[in-house]
Amino acid sequence: MNLIERLGLLALHRLDPERAHHLSLTALRMGLVPKARPVTLPRLATRIGTLELANPIGLAAGYDKNAVALAPLLSQGFGFVEVGAATPRPQQGNPRPRLFRLTEDQAAINRFGFNNDGMQAIAARLATRPATGILGLNLGANKDSEDRVADYVQVLTSCGAHVDFATVNVSSPNTEKLRDLQGAEALSALLGAVVTARNEMINGPQIFLKIAPDLSESEIAAIADTARNSGIDAIIATNTTLSRDGLQSPDRGQAGGLSGAPLFEKSTRVLARLARELDGAVPLIGVGGISSAEEAYAKIQAGASAVQLYTALVYNGFSLVSEIARGLDRLLERDGFATLAEAVGTKKERYA
Repeated sequence: MNLIERLGLLALHRLDPERAHHLSLTALRMGLVPKARPVTLPRLATRIGTLELANPIGLAAGYDKNAVALAPLLSQGFGFVEVGAATPRPQQGNPRPRLFRLTEDQAAINRFGFNNDGMQAIAARLATRPATGILGLNLGANKDSEDRVADYVQVLTSCGAHVDFATVNVSSPNTEKLRDLQGAEALSALLGAVVTARNEMINGPQIFLKIAPDLSESEIAAIADTARNSGIDAIIATNTTLSRDGLQSPDRGQAGGLSGAPLFEKSTRVLARLARELDGAVPLIGVGGISSAEEAYAKIQAGASAVQLYTALVYNGFSLVSEIARGLDRLLERDGFATLAEAVGTKKERYA
C-alpha cells in the first residue's frame, strides 16, 4: 500500500461506512484510483467451468451492487469481478444504518437487504461492459416476492447475455427465509429452473451457486449432492456468517452478516468439506476472510480453484489484489507446484 492509498483509506474511515462505500465507487469512476495490470504469471492461470482466468483473485459481490464501476474494477488486477446482487424490481433494502466497520476485528457487519436499482437498470449498464475481463452478476430475489425461483430466472434472462457467469445467491442472511432455499428439495428446483433458463439462451453464462457458512455437515453433503446433479458450473463458499464468536469491536452485536478476518476459519472448513464431498466434480471458489497470499493459498489447498475477497479491501486498498497474486505465485513456486491446479485440495483433510 502506497502513501496516497493509505491516506485515502484513513480519510474514508473517518466517514460513515456506507457513505465511504459510495465515495470509493465515485473515486473509481472518476479515475482517482490508479489502474493495475492483472498479474498474469503462468503459474497463476486457472479455470472455472469454461472460464479461463489469468489469475485466481476475484472481487466478491456486494461492493458494486449496481454495476456502476465495471471498467475501473476490471482494471484493478482482478482475475474476475462479480457485481450485484440484482433483483427483478428495484428495492431500497433495509433501513440505515446497515453497514458497520469492526476495525478491531478487521471485519464488517452488513444488513443491506439486496438494495439495488433493479435488473433493467443493471442490465443496461452491463450491456456497456468492457469487452475484456471476466465479469459475473450475483442474482437475487425481491424481499416481497411470491415466487423467488421466478425472480432468479427473470434476472438471469434479463442480464445473462452480458456476463460470463451468474451466481445464484441463496445465502444472504438479510432477506427473510432466503437461506431456506439451501434445503435439498428447494435448491434442486431452483437450480433446475436457472440451469434450464441458461441452456435456452444463446451463449448463456456459467452458473455458480453461493452458499452460507452456517451449515451442518449433513447440509453440506446434501448441497454437494444437489450441485453434482444440477448442471451448475461452480460453488462459491461462502457468504457472510451469523456467528459472532470471538469478536472485540463495539458493534459486534449488530444484526446482519459478518464478513472479514473472523470468517476465515469457518468458511475454509465448509470449503474443505465440500471439496471432500465433491472430489473435483464441481469447481469451488473460496471466499471469506482472505487478506493475504497465505490465506488465499490456504483456500486453494483446502479445495478452491479461485478465491474472492471484499472486506479486506476496506482495510488494505486495491493494491492488495496484486500483492496477493504475486505472493501466491511465490508460495506455489516454493512448494514445487508448476500450476495452481496442482495445489488445489492438497490439504483439504487438514480441515476434517
